Amino acid sequence: MKELLKNKVLLGLSGGVDSTTAALLLKKEGFHVTGFYFDVLGENVEGRKAVQKVSDELEIPLIVADTSYLFEKIVIDDFCSNYVKGRTPNPCIICNPNVKFKLLIETANEIGAYYIATGHYAEIYNDAEKNKFFIKRNPNNNKDQSYMLHRLGQEVLSRLIFPLAKFTDKTLTREIAMKSGLSNANKKDSQEICFIDNERESYEDFLVRKGYKAQPGNFVDKDGKILGKHKGVACYTIGQRKGLGIALGRPAFVTAIDSSENTVTLGSNEDLFKKEVSAEDCFFTETSSGEIPKTLLENRDIYAKIRYASKSAKASIKEYKDGNITVEFEEGQRGPTPGQSIVFYQNDLIVGGGFIK
Repeated sequence: MKELLKNKVLLGLSGGVDSTTAALLLKKEGFHVTGFYFDVLGENVEGRKAVQKVSDELEIPLIVADTSYLFEKIVIDDFCSNYVKGRTPNPCIICNPNVKFKLLIETANEIGAYYIATGHYAEIYNDAEKNKFFIKRNPNNNKDQSYMLHRLGQEVLSRLIFPLAKFTDKTLTREIAMKSGLSNANKKDSQEICFIDNERESYEDFLVRKGYKAQPGNFVDKDGKILGKHKGVACYTIGQRKGLGIALGRPAFVTAIDSSENTVTLGSNEDLFKKEVSAEDCFFTETSSGEIPKTLLENRDIYAKIRYASKSAKASIKEYKDGNITVEFEEGQRGPTPGQSIVFYQNDLIVGGGFIK
């Protein structure tokens, strides 16, 4: 490994306005910036052209990496297997620690860059007393992306810079890009799932292309009474109301999915609310592992989010054992969804999280 220089930074560069503006800000601070483009689909000609254009405008070197094999193996396979099991995964949460930031650290080591950076809207907080680093959310920014980053450990956090940390609105990002003459200042935001073009292909179509064969089964009520036929458990998610293809004469929502029985349970909106949420495969920031910090056992009061778009709510850790956790909310939360992450905050710092089961 080369000597790591603290004036060098490797930036994840997508070709979008966020990462491009992040590069611009780093340059203004005096860093020697190198861009790193993740070609997650392989031979993404359009993506490569776009990122080369902005790196030329920024006058920074660019590394282009075909990460399609690793991405397929770790992210897409997980995405498909979860949907087939009736779960609703969040691929970004799998990708960030296992592909994106893993490769950024490895490549930074190869080129001698101490720091890595991305255009995420989040902040790094250094707890000098604990000698630990944490992700801090910005509660005043509706673009806050801390939730997606909750599985990053100390090796990454100690070397990570978020140049957009203090931004409270994406409008400011675009203004800076525009004033600097960047051609992508008004480029539209990227789609939710980077490997599925929603305009051309649905989730169901993608799964079929990947070899999933839908097995029709029964819609049931909470007592097990058969209500009708469904298309296959991968076609549904908790809380879904539209597109069920069944008329019951009353509003019906998906309240549970059981892949082993091949059933989808329908119920009322009230049936979706749960005070107690259990999760597995937990990861805690302070320990960079599934080992829960003693401080969190001593002070079990937290704020928790059960999905990216939801607000955090008061809760407490009820039980923790072998990577499994049970959290009790003060008020019922609508539609905790297996496969999604529950993320824990204390004083706006991410302290851990796990996958809802």
